[in-house]
Amino acid sequence: MTTFWLQSAYQTLIVGPDNQLQVTDDFLRTYLLRPELNLVPESCDAERALHKRLSDDPRAEIADAEIAAMADVDIQVNYQVWLRYRAKLLAASSLENFYMSLFKGDGVDVPPLFIGLLAQIFVRHILGEDCHPLDARMGELFFRTQKISVLEDSIVMGADEEVVDRNAKAGENGDIMDLLKGKSMTMRSIDLDVLHEENADLYWEQNEEYAFAIQLNFGQPPINHFSRLLEKWIAHFLGVKVRVTPMQQITDAKWSWHVGLDAVATDILNKLYNKETVDPDELEKIICLFRLDFIDEAAVSQAQVGKPVYMGIAMNDQKQLKLKPQNLLFNLPLAKVS
Repeated sequence: MTTFWLQSAYQTLIVGPDNQLQVTDDFLRTYLLRPELNLVPESCDAERALHKRLSDDPRAEIADAEIAAMADVDIQVNYQVWLRYRAKLLAASSLENFYMSLFKGDGVDVPPLFIGLLAQIFVRHILGEDCHPLDARMGELFFRTQKISVLEDSIVMGADEEVVDRNAKAGENGDIMDLLKGKSMTMRSIDLDVLHEENADLYWEQNEEYAFAIQLNFGQPPINHFSRLLEKWIAHFLGVKVRVTPMQQITDAKWSWHVGLDAVATDILNKLYNKETVDPDELEKIICLFRLDFIDEAAVSQAQVGKPVYMGIAMNDQKQLKLKPQNLLFNLPLAKVS
């Protein structure tokens, strides 16, 4: 059994009989400990009183006057945002139900930070206690931006953008290219913070430091682990069994459906599907393509039965990979439930 990502607050939740996550008071309290709401030496008496009240009873009703009484206007706004968020959390039947509801209606009105925190919790839940370390590392893509570099021999490497930026500010490694250039793949080891099958267990020692780079090329083990995680993500939220297969190109003359797993991949796949001209430089942004096949065809719309869904991940102009895992929950050709 392996425990990881303790700071995600996953351990404060309750798993219901349907394997859905239930909100607890302890889970709500974790938000009060975040920098956006936690007390600082400059906190006024009104802020301290409200923080204590919510710490004692995280579901307490808070009047507008209690918010307005705080001296710091920015803190007032933070509490207003969080209390709206809390109200929606408590109204949902499960954390999964709440997450799905965020992307329906007039648009997302929740801070992106909160959405990323939820994605981490769900990935943690889906992976369970006996997951492979490469599953966990690839799970980071669901909630943390990756900085992408293409090395010699077209080797595509991803590293946590926050870690890369922090190293650059410290004057250590400006980017992942500096970290890895001049080294052969056989020399890339834990000393260079690159995770692979041979050293994968070292992930557990630093699982919340997000310090490991990873190779993202087609045919490499990390992409296969990513494919399995995509399958589990869909099964958990939608109850639909699928098979995801990495691929290098789409040659299907009857291509009928696709889903980009990030904004850039969505744009490129749309252009390819519509037979628009795509510049070579834009095509080079694609990191990997995937084919999704439905195992349970009863879940698919009649027009898509027996047909695959093509997917892709790609980097933007800033060489970032920003996954949007919610795309898989709303853009698949599923049969409508009556």
